Amino acid sequence: MLYVRWVDAFNRVVGRLIMFLIFVMIGVLLFSSVARTAFNSPLIWSIEVSQFMMAAYYMLGGAYAMQMGAHVRMDLFYSRWSDRTRAIVDALTIVLLLVFLGALLVGGISSTEYALRYGEKSYTSWAPPLAPIKIIMTFGVLLMLLQSVSILFKDIARARGVSLEGETGQ
Repeated sequence: MLYVRWVDAFNRVVGRLIMFLIFVMIGVLLFSSVARTAFNSPLIWSIEVSQFMMAAYYMLGGAYAMQMGAHVRMDLFYSRWSDRTRAIVDALTIVLLLVFLGALLVGGISSTEYALRYGEKSYTSWAPPLAPIKIIMTFGVLLMLLQSVSILFKDIARARGVSLEGETGQ
């Protein structure tokens, strides 16, 4: 199915690129630590920039983690079920996830629109604009929503005993 292949490929590229953001974040924190300790010059922006990068890291990497099956799963009964039963249960839970992510997306769009319209800024002394991180976080929710639909299609196919091309993870 074209949708599954496209969404999986796009989220794979985004996920593999965003993995390297952790090194940038470590660099910012290391630079901040050296500036504060060695040069007695604390940087007021470093912690907040690191928090923004971490938010981008987990929001943009969420869809890739879903695709790879890297999220925590309660395995008390799951491992004992047949592949078909697992696929049916997964499809039902993905529908609930779609509702949750849909609500999150609506809230994210509303919050981003507010930040753009009124120039919302952080309440710290550095006071950076919040619109860029809100845009990134909303885009991350959208990627997770698209990946959830892809996983739903895969689960329905598995429940029917069919395997979709380009299926990864799961």
